[in-house]
Amino acid sequence: TSVCVMDATGQILKEGKVETEPDAIGALLHSIGGHFKRVGLEAGPLSQWLYSGLAAAGYPVICVETRHMKAALSAQINKTDRND
Repeated sequence: TSVCVMDATGQILKEGKVETEPDAIGALLHSIGGHFKRVGLEAGPLSQWLYSGLAAAGYPVICVETRHMKAALSAQINKTDRND
């Protein structure tokens, strides 16, 4: 799973790839520290499982339909990762 963490201005703080598991994503987020306003997941076959695991760990998770995620990212001045 590709992960991209940005600050409130859209500046990329960290990019990486981790296993598609809530604990692996949570560990990467924890390594950055700080408070997360939102953790967005693209809707897909594993999104409910990832959502549940990250929400249980205390992250403010949202799940976004893929078409909406692409539209939201294209509206930003700064892109979020190399895949977008």
